[in-house]
Amino acid sequence: MAKDAKLDAARRDELLTILEARFAKHANRHAGLDWAAVRKRLEAAPDKLWSLSEMERTGGEPDVIAVDAASGGLVFADCASESPAGRRSLCYDRAALDARKEHKPATSVLDLAAEMGVELLDEAGYARLQELGEFDLKTSSWLLTPPALRKLGGALFGDRRYGRVFTYHNGAESYYGARGFRASLKV
Repeated sequence: MAKDAKLDAARRDELLTILEARFAKHANRHAGLDWAAVRKRLEAAPDKLWSLSEMERTGGEPDVIAVDAASGGLVFADCASESPAGRRSLCYDRAALDARKEHKPATSVLDLAAEMGVELLDEAGYARLQELGEFDLKTSSWLLTPPALRKLGGALFGDRRYGRVFTYHNGAESYYGARGFRASLKV
């Protein structure tokens, strides 16, 4: 994450307005939560607000989807209907990017997530997100891949087709214009 990961006042206010409108529009994603409490927590964490701004800037449309049972923190996730457009056409990780001989994408999923200060959704997180709506009907999203699978050269991705959520595998060095990644952030 960038050292100076802070928003100026105008961008912070603009982002909070966007997040509040989305929070109100999609109350089913966070039943029982109050916007005033969410806003207070966000204002107390400028680095997290910057990461949410990056999620928004790249097309993720972040929203609160859960409260972390262990910490009580709010869990935000990308809730755009399709995989975020500003995070597509990327290899899974740096090793996969380095392994490509030609047609290398600009960066990798894990590198970009680290720059943004966010985490990839894993299989369980992706399944929980899909319980809140129908996502990735035309696109797919890379998922956090267990090290044992990655060690064998593969990586996971998911989508929703035919009314079901699927998890698949692909070579980690592959990339597609219709595959990005969905992130989560605890605040």
